[in-house]
Amino acid sequence: MPLAHDLDADATAAVGRAIEALAGLRVAVLTGAGVSTDSGIPDYRGQGAPRRTPMTAQTFLSDEAARRRYWVGSHLGWRAFSAATPNEGHTALAALERDGIVSGVVTQNVDGLHVRAGSHRVVELHGTMRRVFCTHCGQVFDRRDIAERLERDNPWITVPENVRLGPDGDVLPESAEGFAIPDCSVCGGMLKPDVVFFGEFIPAEKFREAEQLVRDSEALLIAGSSLVVNSGIRLLERARRRRLPVVIVNRGDTRGDGRATVKVDAGATEVLASLAHALPAAR
Repeated sequence: MPLAHDLDADATAAVGRAIEALAGLRVAVLTGAGVSTDSGIPDYRGQGAPRRTPMTAQTFLSDEAARRRYWVGSHLGWRAFSAATPNEGHTALAALERDGIVSGVVTQNVDGLHVRAGSHRVVELHGTMRRVFCTHCGQVFDRRDIAERLERDNPWITVPENVRLGPDGDVLPESAEGFAIPDCSVCGGMLKPDVVFFGEFIPAEKFREAEQLVRDSEALLIAGSSLVVNSGIRLLERARRRRLPVVIVNRGDTRGDGRATVKVDAGATEVLASLAHALPAAR
């Protein structure tokens, strides 16, 4: 059975076992940052990942100076972040959904690349950089509209060359002095990107939606996640309790390796493309 990419012998054998485990089944997919690295978006924990102190919800809400620095970095990063395009791994999952094999994608990523690749049932556990909302009145805004306002109020701001992008679409700004923070045009309240910051919980309805996707499926494929975030482990346990086959695709170890039916230690893009090539033929 030909594979879409060059893989070493161990990975090729593991992909073969993954195909056997998933063949003929409806597959729920959980993705992490490793699925988007080939689109130029870095991983938090992969090799070469920049050391960073993430913004916490408490700091964002309580510290105006920190919030100003965040908005500068978030805007500069978002401009580069939004230019990223889906890679072959994203398009492979969209193709598997069209073929009726993938039932949907639960993602820990906020980049929106699964949606842009053509996946229809996507649960964005940690939110999305596409939206901004008011913490006071709840009004939701398109990020592009906020970006236009931000640049109008801060005409000096430009995206630097060779920006060092963070996994959540932010950069570390050199200075935030004089920056005008955007506020809600409806009530004047504080705006916040519609993403889950460190220190926040995933909205209960989002996790229930992810659980339902796993419940409606016959297997679970985890790609590009080290499963350090507890939500991923919880979904893995939901699948294990139902005795579903679990396939994990990730470079390096994950917290779920000992619980997987098959572990493929290889890049997500290569393996997902291989599965998209092989699984329809294996039905």
